[in-house]
Amino acid sequence: MPSEPALLVLEDGTTYEGYSFGCYGIAVGEVVFNTGMTGYQEVLTDPSYAGQIVTLTYPLVGNYGINDEDFESDRIQVSGFVIRELCQKPSNWRSAKTLEEFLKEQKIVGIEGVDTRSLVKKLRIHGVMMGAIGVDVSREILLDVLKASPRYDEIDFVPRVSTKGSFIWTDSLRCKSSQLRLNFGECLRVIVVDLGVKFNILRNLYRRGCEVIVVPCKITADRILEWKPDGVLFSNGPGDPALLRYAIKTAEDLMGKVPLAGICLGHQILGWALGGKTFKLKFGHRGSNHPVKDLMTGKVYITTQNHGYAVDEKSLEGTGTVITHINLNDFTVEGLAHPELGIFSVQYHPEASPGPWDNSYIFDEFVRMMRRHRETRCKGEILG
Repeated sequence: MPSEPALLVLEDGTTYEGYSFGCYGIAVGEVVFNTGMTGYQEVLTDPSYAGQIVTLTYPLVGNYGINDEDFESDRIQVSGFVIRELCQKPSNWRSAKTLEEFLKEQKIVGIEGVDTRSLVKKLRIHGVMMGAIGVDVSREILLDVLKASPRYDEIDFVPRVSTKGSFIWTDSLRCKSSQLRLNFGECLRVIVVDLGVKFNILRNLYRRGCEVIVVPCKITADRILEWKPDGVLFSNGPGDPALLRYAIKTAEDLMGKVPLAGICLGHQILGWALGGKTFKLKFGHRGSNHPVKDLMTGKVYITTQNHGYAVDEKSLEGTGTVITHINLNDFTVEGLAHPELGIFSVQYHPEASPGPWDNSYIFDEFVRMMRRHRETRCKGEILG
């Protein structure tokens, strides 16, 4: 049974009582919620959650433990974790450790026993806000910590979660460094600009026969083009896209030279590069059950989402950009395309993990786009 009292205090002073699990200490971050019923391991290790305290709406968490396969990065990325009830004795044949052991190993502060329904209702009505979790500390101390801490919107988290050096992905649990090859072989070469990439994006590209080269977030377009890629993908990641001027500049410099794709934060970066802007959502889209309509086919898909910002549709007027997908809950932009420049992007996560696999066809579309680009380039070289 939990023994140490813990508090979650929001910036407006609202306080939630609970019990500590994981590491003792104080955690500060933007408090958000995820509506998924499963997938807590993938949520914890998703780099898009850097700088955030994540609340799960599903009441019982930890019941299938932590395994060695369902990682989306090499560590826990959330600042803190809020749940209703912790399962102390998981039951699953893949389980290697408990959720609490996982948080303790990685020094992440958690709080259980919280009235998560009340907390989520608060965030839906008033919007996401900064918060602090503390173990055996007073409400006043946590409020002082919050006042002294920078706001989520003021920090560029991407360099904290991006790779420090370029590497070739091999389809395993970990990224393995390798000497980058400059041959022009049979495999399609994809450069993934790592803004906080999830492993399953890399797995999906690799399993479609691509040579996947992951590069740091602040790489230049000239350096990318030296590798003669068949396509470039801007990945998901944390924070406000308006702060990422370096990534927007790279995308602008690549437009029209190579096919470009974007997922989540990468979609927002391409929106900015095409002349648009983004805005912050009241409480974001985070979960595995968001309906999205493909305006090109009329089909509706259930999608996995994790973002707090969205592309402003009106800001793209006159840019030649086509809105390809919309969210059926609030009608925000979920997909973009610029056929003349060979650009497309989606706001949701086609790689899932966690969530439905309905949208993995997005990777097939990107592969087809890259093949057409390679064929056109090869014809041009022959004629030249």
